[in-house]
Amino acid sequence: MIENLETLISLYKEGTMMEVSTELKVSQSAVSKRIANLENYYDRKLIERHGRRVVLTSHGKRLVERVTPLLSELRSVFLEDHALRKGQIILGVSEAILASWGPRLFSEAGRRLPGLEFEFHAQRSPVVLDRLRSGEYMVGICTGTPDADTDLVSEVIREEPMVILPAGLEQIPYRPGDALSVITIESRSGAWASIEEAMNRLQLQRSVSLESFFSVAQMAIAGFGHGLVPAGVARTLGVKDEDVIHLVGYGITRPVRFVARKSMFSQELVRSFYEEVRALALAV
Repeated sequence: MIENLETLISLYKEGTMMEVSTELKVSQSAVSKRIANLENYYDRKLIERHGRRVVLTSHGKRLVERVTPLLSELRSVFLEDHALRKGQIILGVSEAILASWGPRLFSEAGRRLPGLEFEFHAQRSPVVLDRLRSGEYMVGICTGTPDADTDLVSEVIREEPMVILPAGLEQIPYRPGDALSVITIESRSGAWASIEEAMNRLQLQRSVSLESFFSVAQMAIAGFGHGLVPAGVARTLGVKDEDVIHLVGYGITRPVRFVARKSMFSQELVRSFYEEVRALALAV
């Protein structure tokens, strides 16, 4: 029953059978069967199909609203009982962080906390936050700000500087405050809300948006346009410091956060991990 309810919740979020099957790593026929089992059990129609899109009926929406917090709490209890007992941290990490300076951070944290086991899940920041709320992850290292009405604790552990990669890494006569069109991250990204205001203040206009900062950097390096990315992304791709335009002191950074449910943050193992990560994040 639980996996059927989780499938309905996922369908409510994703909107298509294909996306749900990808997220849950099951076939589309399995997704359909789970929903059919739920409809048979409740003797009510829970979804309606509109072409490839699927929307929930009023009964389906009410069911999702009632069971979502219950399932979140149930998952959290299982995590506390199972993972913490094993000395394990299950964490979701922003893909850009895990592909740049994140591995150095976790490697050193592991050395300082011998016996700690990690289970990593690389996702975009909004997905990390969503799965923290649902109780699937214990900890998140990501960007973006959790909604004020959730029970998540969010602590900024690092303000990562943003830099401009000139197109083709060719020097340009730019001073902070000059109007400049740049490629950067899309609005759905957790980082966008953190940099949008500063971009407007510095007259940086987004000409093209992409899902990944690494894609932004690659496009800039190839000469498609100027790119605005976190410094760690540029460094990971081997871009030299002298080839980027630094914006230190102009208030445009990507805040990186340590996020956990309140009940999880109070656990000794999670607190110890947080203290080490906070101390290390400024140095990596």
